[in-house]
Amino acid sequence: MELKTARLTLLIDPNKKAAFERLCARQDRTASQVVRQLIRDYLARHGVEYIAAGRDEPAAEALPAAVTRAGREPRRAASSAASARPTPRRR
Repeated sequence: MELKTARLTLLIDPNKKAAFERLCARQDRTASQVVRQLIRDYLARHGVEYIAAGRDEPAAEALPAAVTRAGREPRRAASSAASARPTPRRR
């Protein structure tokens, strides 16, 4: 079983959050369960492998940088200015 000790904090529109939580409740799932599944699916779709932290496995900090199945390191922003740009909003 995966250790669930790392925290991910994000800002979201309050109305979108409330709608998401209502949908999760109707499906008898917690928001955390759904977000964890979304992250697993996103990683798989982009071919990123990882080792889930467990009792007998090293923590993420002890592992080398993430490498895709193609053997390349993930792309990084070209400059700090590029990463400072706001992300476009989706509706």
